[in-house]
Amino acid sequence: MFKGIIKRLVAVSVVAASLFLAVVFLGLAIFYGLSLVLTPLGAAAVTFGLFALVALITSLVFLKGDGHDDEDEDDEPEGLVGKLLHIVRERPIVGAVGGLGAAFLLLRNPALAAIVASMVADRKIDNSNYGRRRRR
Repeated sequence: MFKGIIKRLVAVSVVAASLFLAVVFLGLAIFYGLSLVLTPLGAAAVTFGLFALVALITSLVFLKGDGHDDEDEDDEPEGLVGKLLHIVRERPIVGAVGGLGAAFLLLRNPALAAIVASMVADRKIDNSNYGRRRRR
Protein backbone atom coordinates (compact mmCIF):
# COMPACT_ATOMS: atom_id res chain seq x y z
CA MET A 1 0.00 0.00 0.00
CA PHE A 2 2.69 2.48 0.98
CA LYS A 3 4.83 1.48 -2.01
CA GLY A 4 1.99 2.38 -4.36
CA ILE A 5 1.45 5.72 -2.66
CA ILE A 6 5.16 6.51 -2.78
CA LYS A 7 5.35 5.55 -6.45
CA ARG A 8 2.41 7.82 -7.25
CA LEU A 9 3.92 10.70 -5.27
CA VAL A 10 7.21 10.29 -7.11
CA ALA A 11 5.43 10.15 -10.47
CA VAL A 12 3.39 13.27 -9.68
CA SER A 13 6.54 15.07 -8.51
CA VAL A 14 8.42 14.17 -11.69
CA VAL A 15 5.53 15.30 -13.89
CA ALA A 16 5.15 18.57 -11.96
CA ALA A 17 8.88 19.32 -12.15
CA SER A 18 8.96 18.50 -15.87
CA LEU A 19 5.95 20.70 -16.53
CA PHE A 20 7.50 23.55 -14.56
CA LEU A 21 10.75 23.29 -16.51
CA ALA A 22 8.84 23.12 -19.81
CA VAL A 23 7.02 26.35 -19.00
CA VAL A 24 10.24 28.08 -17.92
CA PHE A 25 12.08 27.08 -21.06
CA LEU A 26 9.10 28.01 -23.23
CA GLY A 27 9.30 31.46 -21.69
CA LEU A 28 13.04 31.60 -22.39
CA ALA A 29 12.52 30.53 -26.00
CA ILE A 30 9.86 33.20 -26.52
CA PHE A 31 12.05 35.82 -24.85
CA TYR A 32 15.13 35.03 -26.94
CA GLY A 33 13.03 34.81 -30.11
CA LEU A 34 11.54 38.24 -29.43
CA SER A 35 14.90 39.71 -28.42
CA LEU A 36 16.05 39.19 -32.02
CA VAL A 37 13.41 41.70 -33.11
CA LEU A 38 12.92 43.87 -30.01
CA THR A 39 15.16 45.24 -27.30
CA PRO A 40 15.70 42.89 -24.33
CA LEU A 41 13.42 45.01 -22.13
CA GLY A 42 10.67 44.96 -24.75
CA ALA A 43 11.05 41.21 -25.24
CA ALA A 44 10.76 40.68 -21.50
CA ALA A 45 7.64 42.87 -21.36
CA VAL A 46 5.98 41.04 -24.26
CA THR A 47 6.86 37.64 -22.75
CA PHE A 48 5.45 38.70 -19.39
CA GLY A 49 2.29 40.01 -21.04
CA LEU A 50 1.84 36.77 -22.97
CA PHE A 51 2.18 34.61 -19.86
CA ALA A 52 -0.13 36.93 -17.89
CA LEU A 53 -2.73 36.67 -20.66
CA VAL A 54 -2.51 32.87 -20.67
CA ALA A 55 -2.86 32.81 -16.87
CA LEU A 56 -5.89 35.13 -17.04
CA ILE A 57 -7.61 33.06 -19.73
CA THR A 58 -6.88 29.84 -17.84
CA SER A 59 -8.25 31.22 -14.58
CA LEU A 60 -11.39 32.51 -16.31
CA VAL A 61 -12.02 29.16 -17.99
CA PHE A 62 -11.43 26.96 -14.95
CA LEU A 63 -12.73 29.25 -12.22
CA LYS A 64 -15.84 30.55 -13.94
CA GLY A 65 -18.65 31.30 -11.55
CA ASP A 66 -21.27 28.64 -12.18
CA GLY A 67 -22.76 29.35 -8.80
CA HIS A 68 -22.46 26.19 -6.78
CA ASP A 69 -25.67 25.28 -5.01
CA ASP A 70 -25.21 24.43 -1.37
CA GLU A 71 -28.21 22.12 -1.59
CA ASP A 72 -26.42 19.80 -4.04
CA GLU A 73 -23.54 19.15 -1.67
CA ASP A 74 -23.73 16.26 0.75
CA ASP A 75 -23.95 17.07 4.41
CA GLU A 76 -20.58 17.02 6.09
CA PRO A 77 -20.12 13.84 8.09
CA GLU A 78 -19.47 13.88 11.78
CA GLY A 79 -16.11 13.10 13.30
CA LEU A 80 -12.63 14.24 12.39
CA VAL A 81 -11.86 11.39 9.99
CA GLY A 82 -15.19 11.82 8.19
CA LYS A 83 -14.62 15.54 7.78
CA LEU A 84 -11.09 14.97 6.46
CA LEU A 85 -12.33 12.44 3.92
CA HIS A 86 -15.09 14.84 2.86
CA ILE A 87 -12.56 17.65 2.33
CA VAL A 88 -10.27 15.37 0.31
CA ARG A 89 -13.17 14.23 -1.89
CA GLU A 90 -14.57 17.71 -2.46
CA ARG A 91 -11.25 19.57 -2.74
CA PRO A 92 -8.48 17.19 -3.81
CA ILE A 93 -5.83 19.91 -4.10
CA VAL A 94 -6.41 20.99 -0.50
CA GLY A 95 -6.23 17.35 0.55
CA ALA A 96 -2.98 16.79 -1.34
CA VAL A 97 -1.39 19.90 0.16
CA GLY A 98 -2.54 18.88 3.63
CA GLY A 99 -1.19 15.37 3.14
CA LEU A 100 2.17 16.67 1.95
CA GLY A 101 2.30 19.05 4.91
CA ALA A 102 1.54 16.23 7.33
CA ALA A 103 4.17 14.02 5.68
CA PHE A 104 6.70 16.85 5.96
CA LEU A 105 5.95 17.30 9.66
CA LEU A 106 6.23 13.57 10.29
CA LEU A 107 9.54 13.38 8.45
CA ARG A 108 10.95 16.36 10.31
CA ASN A 109 9.92 15.07 13.73
CA PRO A 110 10.69 11.35 14.20
CA ALA A 111 9.15 11.29 17.68
CA LEU A 112 5.82 12.47 16.28
CA ALA A 113 6.05 9.86 13.52
CA ALA A 114 6.64 7.16 16.15
CA ILE A 115 3.58 8.32 18.11
CA VAL A 116 1.39 8.22 14.99
CA ALA A 117 2.76 4.79 14.01
CA SER A 118 2.06 3.41 17.49
CA MET A 119 -1.50 4.80 17.38
CA VAL A 120 -2.12 3.17 14.00
CA ALA A 121 -0.63 -0.13 15.20
CA ASP A 122 -2.75 -0.06 18.38
CA ARG A 123 -5.88 0.61 16.38
CA LYS A 124 -5.14 -2.31 14.04
CA ILE A 125 -4.51 -4.63 16.96
CA ASP A 126 -7.78 -3.56 18.62
CA ASN A 127 -9.75 -4.03 15.41
CA SER A 128 -8.33 -7.48 14.64
CA ASN A 129 -9.27 -9.00 18.02
CA TYR A 130 -5.63 -9.79 18.63
CA GLY A 131 -6.09 -10.03 22.38
CA ARG A 132 -8.89 -12.60 22.18
CA ARG A 133 -6.98 -14.88 19.84
CA ARG A 134 -3.92 -14.73 21.99
CA ARG A 135 -5.74 -15.67 25.21
CA ARG A 136 -7.19 -18.87 23.79
